[in-house]
Amino acid sequence: MTSHVDQVLGPSDDTVSFIQPRAMFYVTVLWVVAAAWVAMLAVYLVMAVVFGARPQPADIVVYVEIAMIVPVIAAAVPLLLLYRRLGWLHTSVHGIDFAATGRKAVHLPWSGIASVGLHGWGPFTELVVTPIGADYARVIDGPGFAPRTRHRGEEMSYVVDVGLMSPGPEVLLAELHRRIPSKV
Repeated sequence: MTSHVDQVLGPSDDTVSFIQPRAMFYVTVLWVVAAAWVAMLAVYLVMAVVFGARPQPADIVVYVEIAMIVPVIAAAVPLLLLYRRLGWLHTSVHGIDFAATGRKAVHLPWSGIASVGLHGWGPFTELVVTPIGADYARVIDGPGFAPRTRHRGEEMSYVVDVGLMSPGPEVLLAELHRRIPSKV
């Protein structure tokens, strides 16, 4: 890998950090799982009635309990698995460091970034960072899978889930515009 040294002059404490709060991650997963689970449970009940089942009042109570308990437990499982590996992003005078949820971290110097952009909406917003060349990005050793990438022709970009990050994606975009105004 080729070394790209950036000669930067500036304060070393000019770092901005973006993190995914665990509570926000849990609540978002909870609502997504709850919506899917209640929809599947409703389809099951309609199909059961169509094929001759007649739910009793006691059955309805059980279905309501199942609709409330299963999403809570199902949302807790990914949180427990990813507890210390939620996505994060740091900007400093030296460049940008980021890791998608459950992935290894990547470091890119500011001079190695071709473009950045936000895609998606709400909690599904993603930051797409395109380096000038593959040798500019340095994958940092640590736990997790390989960084998320997107390939379009010869171009390779890194993808980071930023929709749940605090501060929000708008603040992140403003910070990136402050650092590299011509590439945002």
